[in-house]
Amino acid sequence: MTAIITFIIVFGILVIVHEFGHYYAAKKSGILVREFSVGMGPKIVAYRKNHTTYTLRLLPLGGYVRMAGAQEDDSEIQPGTMASLVINDDDKVTKIITSSKVYDANAVPVQISKADLVDDLVIEGYENGDETVTKKYSVDHDATIVEEDGTEVQIAPRDVQLQSVSVWKRMITNFAGPFNNFVLAIVAAIIAAFMMGSVGNGSNQLGSIQKDSVAQKAGLKANDKILSINGKTTASWTDLSENIQNSPGKKLTMKVQSGKKIETIKVTPKTVKSSGQSYGLIGIMQKTDSSAMAKIKYGFIYSWSTSLTIFHALGKMVSGGFSINQLSGPVGIYSMTSKVASTGLINIIFFTSMLSMNLGIVNLIPIPALDGGKILLNIVEAIRRKPIPEQYENVITLIGVGILVLLMIAVTWNDIQRFFIK
Repeated sequence: MTAIITFIIVFGILVIVHEFGHYYAAKKSGILVREFSVGMGPKIVAYRKNHTTYTLRLLPLGGYVRMAGAQEDDSEIQPGTMASLVINDDDKVTKIITSSKVYDANAVPVQISKADLVDDLVIEGYENGDETVTKKYSVDHDATIVEEDGTEVQIAPRDVQLQSVSVWKRMITNFAGPFNNFVLAIVAAIIAAFMMGSVGNGSNQLGSIQKDSVAQKAGLKANDKILSINGKTTASWTDLSENIQNSPGKKLTMKVQSGKKIETIKVTPKTVKSSGQSYGLIGIMQKTDSSAMAKIKYGFIYSWSTSLTIFHALGKMVSGGFSINQLSGPVGIYSMTSKVASTGLINIIFFTSMLSMNLGIVNLIPIPALDGGKILLNIVEAIRRKPIPEQYENVITLIGVGILVLLMIAVTWNDIQRFFIK
């Protein structure tokens, strides 16, 4: 149960923070955000303010933002729909009720034959079941529509839609989600660092050496500095640890500064396996620092190190050294969360930081349907100086969705085999 609750909280925070980035940027850009939902599925409660409906939904699995004019937002009313129209004193429709769950005694029942809530802002239909006369109603620019589940959201006229703002504002709106994940990753790592007594200072200087480890047997001591490995300079702990982790079972030649003396030491990292991958380990810890500035710095270093690891994995995908074991879907994330949940709050926060950085970077991959794909289309539009035809953009997006669905199926099945079947 602890693992399930932890997974829901961590996953929810990652998605909500991501979606809030899109929400905030859209609002600032003049794009109508019709709904900001926390959770998925059936609505529990809803609240409208400043043209946006905020909903809490039953399934605690992230959330979403509905921006006017986005492909995910469907505001079209089909001919034949039964609705009740609330009309003001100026003979304009201010509310369109399409839900059987909502009743308004002052509303006019209409069977809609045609509705344009984007450009002309009109509704045509048969009032009170009289099909001999078609009536035409003007719709107020800020009118709302009560959807089938009873959620009341604002209609989406052309001037407040995503495509109506400049390409640069759309680009910023698309980037804002991943950007928020980067910020969360850094903040979470800093919080976790402050919860620790001391943190690594990020340098190439060694702290403690594990007893009977490869490092101790090779003669490495606390406060030694590893200057290079196999001729490659290791100016930071990230450089040092990556060289060792990427060399399981391979002999390494280290240039080590011990006091004022520089010597050469040869070590062969022990091979350790985790999640189907092999890593090198020699049993060293980095030098620690307990100052506030060191902890803030550590938050940035940890996040940067995480991003480098992700980019390294993405690089393998391009170069051909890719393994599907390097990817994890919800099943894999749940399995990892269940392990981390038993190790304490600090590790959970670090884990959240790592996942947030992952989510931000992966979302910027230029695959249609991801934020990176949308940004790529924005860039193409900026270069062409005219919008990409909607039919072409829809086809490109559908292809991207297809790729993501197939990849998700493959990753999920692989996760089930790795973590549960084995």
